[in-house]
Amino acid sequence: MPAAKKKAARATSAKSPAIEDYLEQIHNLIATKGYARVVDIAENLSISQASVTNMVQRLAGEGYLLYERYRGIVLTDEGRMVGEAIARRHDVLSRLLSGFGLDPETVHRDVEGMEHHISRQTLEVLTLLMEELEANPALVTRLKQRLR
Repeated sequence: MPAAKKKAARATSAKSPAIEDYLEQIHNLIATKGYARVVDIAENLSISQASVTNMVQRLAGEGYLLYERYRGIVLTDEGRMVGEAIARRHDVLSRLLSGFGLDPETVHRDVEGMEHHISRQTLEVLTLLMEELEANPALVTRLKQRLR
């Protein structure tokens, strides 16, 4: 595993679920909109702007992002690596569960619970499994039939 990925894996494993949720949200906003603002984070996480501002200031103090009031939020290299790693975990788990036809609400709820507690090694195994299943729709069909 490249050094940057190892560093991101170590960094994400030591963070609280709340910190991970914020970094994932900021990463996703920047990826989709090109920027992240406190108001967008608050709306997406269904929490107050004051709570977001407090956490954003904390994350800035810990070196994960740069924040200027009334401007945008910019992830540092470390913040970007952690955000990408968290988003990747979320994506792998979502794709794996969705591939079996689970309803979106169940997938969302389960992924939110699992993504903060999964080890790097387990994620690698699930990634391999997901990739193989996506490449073999006949196997997925057989497995779905066994679930009924």
